[in-house]
Amino acid sequence: MRMKPSLTAEDARAIIAAAKVEAEKNAWAVTIAVVDEGGLLLALERMDGAFPQSAEIAFRKAWTAAMVRLPTKTMEDMVKERPALVAFPGQLRVQGGLPIRHGGECVGAVGVSGVASHQDEQVAQAGLAALAP
Repeated sequence: MRMKPSLTAEDARAIIAAAKVEAEKNAWAVTIAVVDEGGLLLALERMDGAFPQSAEIAFRKAWTAAMVRLPTKTMEDMVKERPALVAFPGQLRVQGGLPIRHGGECVGAVGVSGVASHQDEQVAQAGLAALAP
């Protein structure tokens, strides 16, 4: 039987804490979502001042990155070349979602919403740095 790494609740909290530091450093009110490899929510934090809809958007970005195992920016760019990709159900192809990889495996994803998409991704990337060895 194959053994596979997985995110823990502690990992999810560390990702959110690191992402939140980046957001606070830039005075950005965002929501940060972390999902497992199946797209199920592990943790979510909506910072004070983040608009309510950002919670759903952050989750959808994370879910999309986990399901396709690609950054949502990649999916956003792919739609320009292949508009039929829009028909895939449930995906949110907007920059700000990043898959989380460990040992060559996708173990989940982080999604951020609340500021410009490239800034959302900057916050998500800071979150991923928390898991770096």
